[in-house]
Formats: sequence, C-alpha cells, structure tokens
Amino acid sequence: MKNLLLLLTFSFFTLGLTAQNPQGSGRPPGAGGPPAGTGQRPPGANPNGANPNATKPAIPGLNPNAANAGGSKIFGVIIDSLTSKPVEFANIVLFRKSDNQLVDGTATDEKGKFVLENVPNGAYKIELSFLGFNTKYLPNITLDKEQKKDLGSIKISPSSKNLAEVTVTGDKSMVEEKVDRLVYNAEKDLTAKGGDATDILRKVPMLSVDLDGNVSLRGNSNIRVLINNKPSTIMAANIADALKQIPADMIKTVEVITSPSAKYDAEGSGGIINIITKKNTLQGYNLNVDMGVGNRGSNLGLRGSYRAGKMGFTLGGYGRGNYFRTITDLNQTTIGATQNVITAQNIQTRDNGLFGNYNLGWDYDIAKNQSLTASIRYGVRNSSRKQDQNTGITVGPGAEILSERLVDVRDLSGSIDVNLDYVHTYKPRQEWSISTQMSRNNLTNNFFTDYLNTNRDVTSRQKNINLNTNQEFTFQTDYQKPIDNRQSLEFGGKAIMREVISNYKYLSAADPNAEYVDDPKRPAGQLNYSQNVAAAYLSYTLVTKNKYTFKVGSRYEYTAINAKNQVEQPFNIPNYGILVPSVNVSKNLSETTTLKFGYSRRIQRPGLQQLNPNFNAANPQNITIGNPLLRPELTDNLELSLGSRIKKTYINVSFFGRLTDNVITQIRQPSDTLPGAVISTYQNIGKQRALGTNFYGNIYLTSKWTIGGGFDLLYAFLEGTTVGLNGLSQKITNSGVNINGRLMTQITLNKGWAFQGFSFMRGGQVQLQGRQGGFGFYSFGMKKDFKNKKASLGLSAENFLSRGIRIRTQLNSPTFIQDNQTLQLNRGIRLNFSYTIGKMSFEDQRRKTRSVNNDDLKGEEGGNGGQQQGGTGTTPAPVRKQNNK
Repeated sequence: MKNLLLLLTFSFFTLGLTAQNPQGSGRPPGAGGPPAGTGQRPPGANPNGANPNATKPAIPGLNPNAANAGGSKIFGVIIDSLTSKPVEFANIVLFRKSDNQLVDGTATDEKGKFVLENVPNGAYKIELSFLGFNTKYLPNITLDKEQKKDLGSIKISPSSKNLAEVTVTGDKSMVEEKVDRLVYNAEKDLTAKGGDATDILRKVPMLSVDLDGNVSLRGNSNIRVLINNKPSTIMAANIADALKQIPADMIKTVEVITSPSAKYDAEGSGGIINIITKKNTLQGYNLNVDMGVGNRGSNLGLRGSYRAGKMGFTLGGYGRGNYFRTITDLNQTTIGATQNVITAQNIQTRDNGLFGNYNLGWDYDIAKNQSLTASIRYGVRNSSRKQDQNTGITVGPGAEILSERLVDVRDLSGSIDVNLDYVHTYKPRQEWSISTQMSRNNLTNNFFTDYLNTNRDVTSRQKNINLNTNQEFTFQTDYQKPIDNRQSLEFGGKAIMREVISNYKYLSAADPNAEYVDDPKRPAGQLNYSQNVAAAYLSYTLVTKNKYTFKVGSRYEYTAINAKNQVEQPFNIPNYGILVPSVNVSKNLSETTTLKFGYSRRIQRPGLQQLNPNFNAANPQNITIGNPLLRPELTDNLELSLGSRIKKTYINVSFFGRLTDNVITQIRQPSDTLPGAVISTYQNIGKQRALGTNFYGNIYLTSKWTIGGGFDLLYAFLEGTTVGLNGLSQKITNSGVNINGRLMTQITLNKGWAFQGFSFMRGGQVQLQGRQGGFGFYSFGMKKDFKNKKASLGLSAENFLSRGIRIRTQLNSPTFIQDNQTLQLNRGIRLNFSYTIGKMSFEDQRRKTRSVNNDDLKGEEGGNGGQQQGGTGTTPAPVRKQNNK
C-alpha cells in the first residue's frame, strides 16, 4: 500500500507542475504551427484574445529576432459575411511583399479579434483563412513608422454552396483503419435493430464469437472490453452475459485495438475492444422509439435527448427478452487405474432471458474551454435456464446408474456505473482531464435441482446459493500537450480500488416435503478479495517530414492483493509490479497506402468467475470451480499490417505473433469421489504461442452497393500440465490451425429501401485438452424508411434455412475422453419498427464545436488529425451529391 500511495503522489505532483504552465515553454525556434487553411489555432496562440505579453506562435521559416525589430501593431476583427458573427480561431499570416517571405502569424480569439505585435517597417500582404471559408488576401499593407494599423472589420465568405440547393454527403465506410486500431461503424448495420452487442461483434473483423457469446480476438479470449473508453463492472463477471445487456442499435462504433498505447490499462492480453455508444450534443430535442417482435426475441427501447445552450441531457431505456432451445449429447469415458467409467448424458435446455439497460446523462460547458459531464447507467439481467438431464453411468461390467434431474439455473445481475468527468482544453491538442467512476455489480448465480425416479416423481432436492458482489472506484487524470506541430506528449495516473465478495452454500432436502438444511458434504464458504491497482504512464508521439509516425510509451502498474476465506484465513498472494512498454510506428507509403508496426506487452488478471471457489455442480458430470490463487498472465504482441486504397477498393492485411507465459488455462480432470464426473478449474500452467494473419477487403461496386469480407488464420501451440493415471503431473501439448471468415454486402436503393446480407464461418478452435468444432451463421435484413427517415420498418432473419447450429467439442487427456455435441435451435425472424419525434438543429454548429481534436486518442496521431501528414488510411467512400428537396 505504501508503494501505491507513493506512485499516485508522484503522478499527481508531476501533473500539477505541468498544469500550472499550460502554455508551455522551451518551444524550439522555428517550430511550426499548422499550415494556412487548416482552421486550427497555431501552437502557442493565446485562446483568450490579444495579449501583448503572450508568447508569440513559432512560424516555420521565420527569424524570431527579425519579428521583434519593429514597433508597429496590426489588428482587426474577422466576421462571417453571411451571419455577421465573429469567426473564432481563423488563421492570420503576414508575408513580406518583396520576396513573399513569411514574417508572422496568429489566430483570432472567440470575438474574432487578432493582433500582430512588433512588426518592422515595410510592405506586407496578409492571408486570412479558416476551414469552410474562402481564403482572403489583403495585398497592400504598408508600415513606414511605428504605428497602430487598424484593419477594421474584415468579412470572409463561406466556401460551401447554399444548403437549400445542394448537400454534399460523404458516405462513411462500414470499416475504417486507423493508426492503432480498426473501427467498425455499427450505426450503418441494417440488422442491428432488436439485437444485442454480441450480434454486432460477430461482424467485426478479427473478432470471433461462439454461440454462448464468448468473444475472442485473434484466437485469444483474454480481452479487455470498454464502454466509451471506460471499464464497467458488468464486464467483470462474464463478458458474454454482459454484452447481452447492450442493445445493438445503441452502438455507434466498435474499436478493435490490437496494439494499445501506454495510455490504456495493461489489462487484456489479447487486446482491447472499445464499444462507443451513440451520443447527441446538438441543439433541440429528440425522442426515438424502437420496438421489435420475433420468434426468438422481442425488444422495446426509448431514447431521448435535449440540449439548450450550454447544457444537455440524454435519457435512455431498453428492454429485451429472448428464448432459445438447446439439445446436448455427452459421451464420456473416464480412465481409472482398475476400471473405466462410461457416461452418456442427454440435456434438453430452455433459456429465457430478460435484459435491461437504462441511462441518464448530463453535460455542461462551464466555459468555452471547460466542460463537465456526468452519467449514471443501470443494467439488469434476469436469466433462467431450465434443463432436463438424463444420465446413464456404467461402472464396470453390467453396473449401470441411471438418474434424471430437473435443474433450474437462475443468473441474476444488477449493475450500476456512475461517472463524473472534467475536461479543460488549453489549446488545440492540449488538455487536462479528470475522470472518476463508481461501479457496483450484484450477481446471483443459483441453481435448484429436483431428483426424479423412474416414474418422474421427485425424490429429493438440492440447491446452491451463490451471491457475489463486485465493486470498484476509479480515479484517473490525463494530460496531453503538443511540443510543436509534429510532437506531442501524454502522461497521467490512475488508481483502481476493487473489492470482490463471494458467499456460497449448498442446501438439501431429503424428500419433496422436507425443509432445506445445510448440505454436510459441501460446507459453505466465502471469498473476500480486494485488489488495488496504481498506474502511471508516459507516451510520446512524433510525426516526421517523410511521413513516419512514431508513438512510443511505457506504463507501470503496481497491484496489491488481499484475499481471505470465510474463517479470515489469508491466501498467500504476493503483490506485484509490471512495466508495460508499447511501440506503434506507421509509414504513409503514399496517399493511399499505409504500413504499420506495433509492439505491446499486456497483462491478464484473473476474472471473477475464475477466482470464485464455489463448487458449481448444476451438471454433476461437468463441475466448475474457481481458483483464488491465480496469478496474472503476461503476453508480448507483435503486429505488422498494410492498408491500401485502390480506387473504390480498400484492403488490409496483417501478420501477428503472440507469446504468452503463465497462461490462465481451464484444466479438466476426473473427480476422485463422483463416478463419471469431470471437474474444471483454472490454473497458471504452461505457455501459448500463436502466429497468424488477418485479411479484410471492402469494395464499392457502385455508390449504393458495397461488398466486404475477410478471414483470420491462426496457428496456435499450447503447452501445460495435467494429472496422469499415476496421480503425478504430466506435461501435455496441443497445436493446430484456427480459421474464421466473414462476408457482408449492403445495397441502398431509392425511396428509402435498403438490404443487407451477412455470413460468418467460425472454424475449429484449438484447446489445451482438445478441440472445439466450428459452425456457420448467416442473416439477411431489409429496411424501409418513411417520412424523411423519421420512421422505419425492418425485417431480419437468422439461419432461416436450417434448424439450428450444431457444434462438436472433443476433449481428451490421459485420464478422460469426452465427446460433446450441442444443437442450438436459433432459427429466427424479427420485425422492427422505429419512430423519431422532435428535431435536432445544426444551427451555428461551427461555434459549438470545441477547438480541440481528440482523434489522436482514437488512433489518428500526428497532429491536426494526421491528415496533413499523408492521410489516415481510412477506408474510401465515394462522395455523392443529393438534391435537398
């Protein structure tokens, strides 16, 4: 704890010293501001207006001594010729008329005013520019003595055409490639209505999602999932279940970050998935109603927003119910020293789930360069799984045990996240932020069992009560500052206080009418697990003149753990610290081709399910139990990728390698006391090596018809230990190839009609003790927009040509062989309706836009959004003109 406090104190002290001098000092002579016409304030420009004591911006090619040789001053105000309103942050550049030499430059304040100080005598011309306006020149400015030259009000005219006549629309591509991540634009997905986040992630390149909703990135399921760049307790217990709480049509984009920078938490050995939800900060009000009905699920959602002046509110509520049936056949042989035990089991499963997601948001512009945002989100999950388990166990010749059980599994969750964030923007690309979050997740995972005789009469009962609480408090502060227009620096600190509590017990009743009593065979237990993490990071970005972008950084995280059982007996889990370096390099080979290299070290801490020591025997033939003594695993990731745009086609190919030690692996071995049962637990054993490639392509056949798709190919090698027949540890290895592929097409027609088709193939997945079979998935959707897109009606179908999806999993070890075949009856059809009330206005949108560009936090490093250094490498999209009737 002492080390944790020292680390935080150092981080915040350093931040405080930097924030006291926000304008910075020590700018290299001749360091440049942005070129004219970019619409961005030059580094060092005073955002609050003309100040004779302010540091003047450094201009490329300008002799700083010559700029101070005179005593004249040039000043004026720039206004919009159409609205007569001041134009803020416009560029003013002063040239010497005789040789066109750049002399000085500045930017207007929020009132459109500008001042050029200490200008020597001579003849000059002035260039006035701002994004969205025609560049204007003042060709004859003469200074023959020390004087104050008032240029008065200067009008500049917008460069765009009248919106009443024509609207130029850029059609964003479904997939975009940025410096350190891939972005999937889910808001363009026509089949998103009525689904959940799992349906969206299944379509994202490099991701693979199984039928239970478990997500993996390039074959690695140890990933970090963020919501709007923040962690959430709903992800702590079970990512697959948490994703079902997030409605698909609330997702704006999904960012797959394969090589995270030092700013991100080191958590997630496979990488980071960042889910960005839709927001609206325009003026006015908006209310949207979504509803859908289907044979596998129904949904109802309400989403609204209101904004006036500096303050805005958002309110949303979403509910979804689903129903699935699954048939599982298990054949298993456990190998004993004297005889084998053969198990045959048939399970009929009926899953019913109710999911809700409710949020309230508030934001306020304290000042032009300061903002405060707050939000509260509540998620609820109420899942019921009812099973008919018929089991036959053969122990030796002729000795067979038959049993039938009715099992009711209740998976209940209520989670709340409260956020409060403050951002102070000093100038473009320089800001200081403070973020706080309080999270709590109450999780109940109980099961109730009725044992039946051959007449299906209940003979006895059993239940397992498992109550869990996961709560966190997070404090984070970040500071980013440009050194010049090609270099920038980021640093910050973070503290996470996390506490996990698990209480569990078994109760049994000898007959249907008896009271439940504590089961003497399985005593009650408790786990109190506290984990405190302190972190500090430093990141540096450099964009060279020959179009290289370097982003290097390092992050140090110190973790303190305190864990106890029900009798206050502590577990011996030592504290640990880890240094996490990261390197990202990109090179613009041309305006349309980008080459990228990335290296990062990641850490994977054990999750709540992996730690929970509850003996879960909902299926007595497949028992799971956690391990509170788990240590984190460490992974080194390497990646090389190439993205290129050829006319209307975009392709991206990447090669990657992954080395993981101290792997958290699920190990299965036969029970010593329960005949035919296999117990699964988690251990830090062995290593994993992976080598693979990803390919993705997207083509615009026409401006209204796109086709995209790709594949992931991975070779994996796993090594670990298990228990042999002699009871001693035995090393085992397994290796193989995993392959996934996806194909999607979308057609947009006139009169509001649109169609989309999607197919996905998940190949077999290599595991340490066997292999899980693959499956295929496909869907088709169509949508019709009405009344200027205020209303829409959609129809979608999934796997409509087959009964369901069948998966075969084969596991083997020296002590057991298992063959598990599962058929999920998920053929579905869904009808969706959406209606929007109200109107959001884009009036004066330019003035409401902040002067800071945070694209560098989303992969577009290099200053000015990266576009002045050769482009961002995004997927191309044709620009089309539409008549605005």
